[in-house]
Amino acid sequence: MLNPVHLRTLVEVVATGSFAAAARRLGYTSSAVSQQVSAFERAVGTPLFEREAHSIRPSSAALFIAERGAELLAALDGFEDEIAGLVGGRRGRVRLGTFPTASARVVPHAVARLAAERPDAEIQLDEGEPDDLLPQVLAGSLDLALVYAYDLVPRTWPEELTVSPLLDEALLIMVPGNHPANRAQIRVEDLRDERWICSRDGTAGATCAVRLCAAHGFTPRISFRSNDYGLVRGLVRAGVGVAMVPALGFQPTAGVAGRPMRGKPLWRHVFAVHRTANANPLLRDALAALGSACDQVVGEHLTRA
Repeated sequence: MLNPVHLRTLVEVVATGSFAAAARRLGYTSSAVSQQVSAFERAVGTPLFEREAHSIRPSSAALFIAERGAELLAALDGFEDEIAGLVGGRRGRVRLGTFPTASARVVPHAVARLAAERPDAEIQLDEGEPDDLLPQVLAGSLDLALVYAYDLVPRTWPEELTVSPLLDEALLIMVPGNHPANRAQIRVEDLRDERWICSRDGTAGATCAVRLCAAHGFTPRISFRSNDYGLVRGLVRAGVGVAMVPALGFQPTAGVAGRPMRGKPLWRHVFAVHRTANANPLLRDALAALGSACDQVVGEHLTRA
C-alpha cells in the first residue's frame, strides 16, 4: 500500500527538482527525503529518479505519479477537512423524526435555525406517531425524535434513551362557536350526549379522550375518527361533533371554540428523545434549535417544560 506521506514527498521532489529543496519545503532533512523516496520506489517496484553527483532527473513514471499524486493529495486534504467538519459539527447529517402537529408549528423554526447555523450539514426529516418513531431512534435510523405523552396515557422510556422535556400543551375541548357549552371553561360532563370526533382507535389521543370521559361518568359516542386536526376542526365547525385536541393541534378558526376543561387541567407533554450513546456532534445543535423553536410557540395553553 502506498504511503501518502511518501507520495507527498515525491510530489515535492518532482516540483522542486532536488531533495534539498523539497526537504526545506517539507521541514525534513535531505537524508529523510532521500529515505522516503527510496521507500516509495520499493513500494512501486521501480526506480523513479536518475541520481547523479549533484542533481536528480525524474523518470517518466515519477512524472506520472507526481501529476496524479498531486490530485489524490488534494482530494485527501479535502477529505480530511470534511472529517474535521463532521467531528466538529459543521458538516454531517442529522435525521429528525417528528409528529404532525409539531411538524406544522415547531419543526420549521428549528430547521431554519439549524440550516442557518450549520449550512453544510444535511438535515433529514421523517414524520410519524411516537410508536413509529421510537423504534427508529433505538435502531439508529433516526438521530432525534419529537414525541409526546398524555397525562392520562403515561409512557415509559427505554433506558437507552435520553429524554428532554420541551413543551407542555393544555388539552382543549373543541366545540362549535354557538354551542351552549361554549364557556371560558367547558364542563366535560355537559358533552355526554354529543357525538365525539377522535383520532384513530388505539392511539394515545383516542385513549386519553375515552379515559377523560370515563372520569366524568360516561362513555363517549365516537362517530368520526381522524388524525388530521384540520379535518377535525372542519367537522366541529360543521356542527357534527365535539373533540378533545392538544394545543398544538388547535388553530383559531371562525365558528370554532377551543376551551380548557373545567377542573384539573390535563396536558400533553412534548419531548425530544435520542440514544444516549449517539455521538453525532449535530445532536447538540439540533436540540438547541428545537428549544429555540419551542420558545417561539409558547403562549396561551402552551408552556415550556
